[in-house]
Amino acid sequence: MKFAICHELFENWEWERQCKFIAELGYTGIELAPFTLASRITDVSAEQRRTLRKQAADHGLEIMGLHWLLAKTEGLHVTTRDVATRRRTAVYLRELANACADFGGNVLVFGSPNQRNLEPGMTREEGIANAAEVFREVTPVLAERQVKLCLEPLTPKETNFMISCAETMDVVHAIDHPQVCLHQDVKAMLSESTPIPELIAKYRDVVGHFHVNDSNLLGPGMGETDYIPIFTALRDTHYSGWVSVEVFDYKPGCEFIARRSMEYMLEVLSRLPPA
Repeated sequence: MKFAICHELFENWEWERQCKFIAELGYTGIELAPFTLASRITDVSAEQRRTLRKQAADHGLEIMGLHWLLAKTEGLHVTTRDVATRRRTAVYLRELANACADFGGNVLVFGSPNQRNLEPGMTREEGIANAAEVFREVTPVLAERQVKLCLEPLTPKETNFMISCAETMDVVHAIDHPQVCLHQDVKAMLSESTPIPELIAKYRDVVGHFHVNDSNLLGPGMGETDYIPIFTALRDTHYSGWVSVEVFDYKPGCEFIARRSMEYMLEVLSRLPPA
């Protein structure tokens, strides 16, 4: 498995310090949150992109993709009835796809609960149609730059749209493009009635990226979730993408979280039952 970590955990750390520490722990990928770099991805120059990519590579790391795509932005939304807003959002997502490729990555994780919530009175079918329209406008750039757009199911506590793998796949099918796929996240899947290993097996052919964490918002090994069945399912379905640590509670400290998460994942791999 290829292990990455979402770098917003390392608040106030200089980029090179992040890269050095992350690499020392054994991770080989970094997942960027654009809002940590600038208020808009278009404010990150081509030279800055090259520099960040090179500094990561100097430590043996790939900037494998972007997530939190629309965090801290204004005036962007994928399901809104406002046509102008949807068009602005599609334009910005194209910029994010280009930036992802410039950094050397090929994964865009679309979570952004506030920018996907259905408006009052909007049906789920309307939301699917509007979101699919926005994402279809991004697909030419995805294809040109060989970037995957991975749509992320979230929990009902976070949003009212795409709250399960099945509902998110309805949007994937509506877009109907090979560069658009499903993202799976352990915290989110814990809110579904179907066990996580079954969800991994069911959607094995359409998953482009995988986040690891726990219901307590910390990293793997820091909550109650047993990862042996999860990693067994990933192995048995021949998942070959990134396994990326994403946490939301930073109180234990970034160094402890990053180290404990990696130690636990390696321990789990060593304890998997025979294939």
